[in-house]
Amino acid sequence: MALGNFFKRQLSQVIEWKNQDSSLLVYKFPSSNDELKNASKLIVAPGQAAILIYEGKVADHITENGIYDIESDNHPFITTLLKLRTGFESEHKLKIYFYRTAENVNLNWGTSQAIKYVDPIYKMPIELGANGSFSFKIADPLHLFTNIVGSKDTYTINEAKQLLQSRFPQGIASVLATGAFSYQQIDSQLPTIANNVKELLNAEAENLGLALTDFKVNGTIFDEETKERIDRVSDITADAMAAKEGGLTYVELEKLKALRDAARNEGGLAGAGLHLGVGMELGKTFDLARQEQLNAPTEDTVTKLQQLKLLLNEGIITQEEFDSKKKEWLDKF
Repeated sequence: MALGNFFKRQLSQVIEWKNQDSSLLVYKFPSSNDELKNASKLIVAPGQAAILIYEGKVADHITENGIYDIESDNHPFITTLLKLRTGFESEHKLKIYFYRTAENVNLNWGTSQAIKYVDPIYKMPIELGANGSFSFKIADPLHLFTNIVGSKDTYTINEAKQLLQSRFPQGIASVLATGAFSYQQIDSQLPTIANNVKELLNAEAENLGLALTDFKVNGTIFDEETKERIDRVSDITADAMAAKEGGLTYVELEKLKALRDAARNEGGLAGAGLHLGVGMELGKTFDLARQEQLNAPTEDTVTKLQQLKLLLNEGIITQEEFDSKKKEWLDKF
């Protein structure tokens, strides 16, 4: 060891986190053998705080900005000369860790796995992805340092982000399920969902020494199977609404459509009826069911005309039958 370097090690130091790296959450001040000398100065700048580890224990936690004097048992010259046989090292080790106190804002997130829950209204499985942004800060520095950071010299914002983000899918799924949000309501309820997710996730973030200060869900996207299920539900809903407008129930309309298709199939009514389970007596033909609906009485002319139009659109009756019945009912009006 050069004599100049030897004496340099005995001089007091200025300890500070210069040019604070915006990607770091925790930063250990680099010091040879962790032997920080008496009369060293510790500078804690705005947006920072410091944890001092002396002889393996937390000796101090400095949260106020300013300049501090460092005192330790590492007396210059004497300690180092006495430790010549152990490579000039002292058992009196002082490590200083800086951490970021400012919020980490507008971090983008997206789910890497599908969020799964059962739609509370339609009772069908839903799978979707989601994305948004969030902000967080250190809430309990000593807890984070002891249980998460450990002896690492640095801990990045990205590491903390990944740790938090891994909790997002389950949190969102839980909020969607317990909040009874149907797939139809999700887009219109994003602010409410985001606020509920933030509240739920903060309980877990607290166990990490962190806190979510903001959480937003910007959008969702359903997987292909879910889209197919939604399309089928939409079709059924549209058919049910059309049937209701025509004075029929959804079941009645589906029976008529099944009979219509059966009559067009080469196998005839019996084969199709057995397969589809339309629930009608096999002896009734499509024509009989069609005539029953065509001549079904009603007190409301407008409703009857709507029903006739529905039957025409679905191919249950012909244009000629529609025109004839339309004229008949309009004459009664």
